[in-house]
Formats: sequence, structure tokens, C-alpha cells
Amino acid sequence: MGRIKHYFAKINVAIVELNGTLKVGDAILVEGKQTQVRQTVESMEIEHKKIPVAQAGQSIGLQTKDRVREDDVVFIVS
Repeated sequence: MGRIKHYFAKINVAIVELNGTLKVGDAILVEGKQTQVRQTVESMEIEHKKIPVAQAGQSIGLQTKDRVREDDVVFIVS
């Protein structure tokens, strides 16, 4: 689904480079060597503008409920 490219710890926002479609309301899992975060996508932004859907090839800002790390992988879960 995507990969974390950067994480802003003070505001808990990850930059995610997508290789599939992601929508507000999707359940996701962020997984890495030290990371395992499950959450629902509550909001996404591109260039500081909220969007309901993002497509493959886009980089989005995603609020996270816990710390994630660069190169962690993002999966959609059911």
C-alpha cells in the first residue's frame, strides 16, 4: 500500500508514499522492525489540504496515533 518516507515526531505526522489507493476510513497497519501500529485513517493531506482519497504515486501527510519510522510499510487491513 505504501511506505513511510519521513516522520514528524512533535506532531505525529508521517509522510507516506503510496503505491495503491487509500481512503479516509480505511483501517491500516504500519509495520517495521520496531513498529506495529493499527489505526483508522482519520484524515490525510496533500500540500496542507485535506483530501478524502489518495492514489498510487502520491505522497500524503497522515496523522498517526503512535510513533512510526522511515521505511516502515503501510498495509490496508480488513
